[in-house]
Amino acid sequence: MNLNKVNLAIIGLGYVGLPLAIEFSKFHSVIAFDIDENRIDELKSDIDTTLEVSSDEIAASKNIIFTSNKKKLKEANCYIVTVPTPIDDHKKPNLNALLSASKVIGEALDLGDTVIYESTVYPGCTEEDCVPVLEYHSNLKFNKQFFCGYSPERINPGDKKHRLPDIKKITSGSTQATAEFVNKLYKQIISAGTHKVETIKIAEASKVIENIQRDLNIALVNELSIIFNKLEIDTNSVLEAAETKWNFMPFRPGLVGGHCIGVDPYYLTHKAQEIGYYPQIILSGRRLNDTIGTYITSQLIKLMIKKYIPVRGAKVLIMGFSFKENCPDIRNTRIAPMIAEMKEYGLEVDFYDPWVDEHEVFNEYKLKPVSKLNKTYYDAIILAVSHREFQKMGVDKIRSFGKEKSVIYDLKGILRKNETDLRL
Repeated sequence: MNLNKVNLAIIGLGYVGLPLAIEFSKFHSVIAFDIDENRIDELKSDIDTTLEVSSDEIAASKNIIFTSNKKKLKEANCYIVTVPTPIDDHKKPNLNALLSASKVIGEALDLGDTVIYESTVYPGCTEEDCVPVLEYHSNLKFNKQFFCGYSPERINPGDKKHRLPDIKKITSGSTQATAEFVNKLYKQIISAGTHKVETIKIAEASKVIENIQRDLNIALVNELSIIFNKLEIDTNSVLEAAETKWNFMPFRPGLVGGHCIGVDPYYLTHKAQEIGYYPQIILSGRRLNDTIGTYITSQLIKLMIKKYIPVRGAKVLIMGFSFKENCPDIRNTRIAPMIAEMKEYGLEVDFYDPWVDEHEVFNEYKLKPVSKLNKTYYDAIILAVSHREFQKMGVDKIRSFGKEKSVIYDLKGILRKNETDLRL
């Protein structure tokens, strides 16, 4: 396909799809499609609730048509899919959005068109799960009448330093010619460059292991934190000392949520089990990270008992709810299950987060954040997310939210060791 004749359609306008549409609109006409009509209305008003793109950037992008009308997709000849790929309640891949997007594209697909997937999947998913849907709904033959590419997203929500053009892009295609086209297409918008690989499966696998590696490293420091706490050694002090060696990797303990690190490992382990291999290390790391909230709850209760603070009926403030700092993303936040567990012990839990949307939190978790913090009200305060607002507060202001006999549990190293009662 000639780059000068590309008419793009981006399917899914979340944290990944919207920045992609903005960048490509500098070179091509873009049909920006999402099934969420509220999201489309927001974007038409130059509002991005994910905070990945500014209102000025949206307003300046004149080559974008925001729509939820499937018929508009017939005007495109190159489709990029950026829909979520979550897991279900049994920690199995949930491909519903991906397959639905493939169906919508299949109904619009024409001779010579190209479909590029960016959603994180297990190796083989594009060709084994998505392509049959495209073929069925288009009545076209794969690699003869239409073609596919895979270029995994690497967006880091809330990161204003490493934005889409600044992150090297992996590219691949179902044929050599398609791979070359996909690579040239992304080179238009990625100033950091591209890395073309031989097959779609290699590209799929490379993406999924990026987050598995981070998950395992965090699991390691979480386990070290448990050990060091039992030895009455401050974990952060140990890590700061170890980091003086040039090749020590700087990971910190904490809750592991979000749509990537807490989800992607299950995609590869699912595929591994399909072919008869039961992963040991990957799942061990996942189990530890999924249960760190339980450990935090038990540590808090022990601390309260030591300080002679009655547990049942005690008021706890959790500062932070999004899955990471300086970001409104609440997908797979591990704060929600931790709140549920604390309530089982009879604790009364409030949480405060200046970044999250109250309605989104309630719709997703049936929880409601407090809108302001009351002084001398709480028996325990947990610093769970290192938002810049919390870092600026300082220990005196944070302490002011607690009663005279209260405790602070710092999960993120926001305060100095001598300013908090316990650090993870």
